Amino acid sequence: MSDFKRVANFEIVSLKEYQSAYNEADVLEVYKSLKLPRRATKGSAGYDFFAPFDISLAPNQTIKIPTGIRVKIAENYVLMLYPRSGLGFKYRLQLNNTVGIIDSDYYNSDNEGHIFAKITNDSNENKTLTIKKGEGFMQGIFVEFGLTFSDDVEDIRNGGFGSTTK
Repeated sequence: MSDFKRVANFEIVSLKEYQSAYNEADVLEVYKSLKLPRRATKGSAGYDFFAPFDISLAPNQTIKIPTGIRVKIAENYVLMLYPRSGLGFKYRLQLNNTVGIIDSDYYNSDNEGHIFAKITNDSNENKTLTIKKGEGFMQGIFVEFGLTFSDDVEDIRNGGFGSTTK
């Protein structure tokens, strides 16, 4: 693993942030059991994100999941989020934005860079999707990116969805 660049560090958001995102009676229990994303094998490209609570989705149902995770990423890298391959194959599990993009400057947003996932069971075979608390449901891959020669952007982000086009 010494040949790989180390470009990021996963962290758990504060309890205050998680409480504002997940307003349920069991919030403290859920928060205490949050797990940082990790790779399943040394050959895995993706870091598995784990369900913070039990999820059951009938066909065409959607849920927004506060993962409790934030990530500090080196400049010129992005975290790209996808459904876990097996769930996509078996249930047509979809991220509602197709691919999640976590920019390096999202880490400093007002919500601490809290990563959310909105998923839909897009099954056309009438299968109910069940994900147990602690099971992987999404994976993230770090990707380096470049800029155009004429790029001169100096704006600073403060927010999540849609905040960079306001």
